[in-house]
Amino acid sequence: MLKPILLVEDNPHDLELTLIALEKSQLANEVIIARDGAEALDYLMCRGDHAARQVGNPTVVLLDLKLPKVDGLEVLKEIRSTPQLKSIPVVMLTSSKEEQDLLRSYELGVNAYVVKPVDFEQFVRAIADLGIFWAVLNEPPPGSCRYVKPH
Repeated sequence: MLKPILLVEDNPHDLELTLIALEKSQLANEVIIARDGAEALDYLMCRGDHAARQVGNPTVVLLDLKLPKVDGLEVLKEIRSTPQLKSIPVVMLTSSKEEQDLLRSYELGVNAYVVKPVDFEQFVRAIADLGIFWAVLNEPPPGSCRYVKPH
């Protein structure tokens, strides 16, 4: 019954660290990985390689800002303008501390903006806290899709 976490990250090092951190937080949610913005949108819209995936939205999207093909802001804009996706919590997980990125993310409707800590222990703690909050503590909006993991 647990909905997956969609992790959108193109940097192999940050991807590995994020997966380690989520594992250390002992969340049972499956983590779906998209390595660019176009793949993330294909997953969310059930198209392309993801056309046959289980129906339902992820519990949260952890979205990098700087991505190949379609950047994180464009992905966020598409999520917020698509009726069946707009209630998905989106956390911008980025190394950008630029004020314009922060402002634009919130203007487009991001739920949280987290700057990736450089220190490994801080990074693990930040990701674990994010995962626990969005996957366990946060109540999704009424009527959101439930994800049932296939057998």
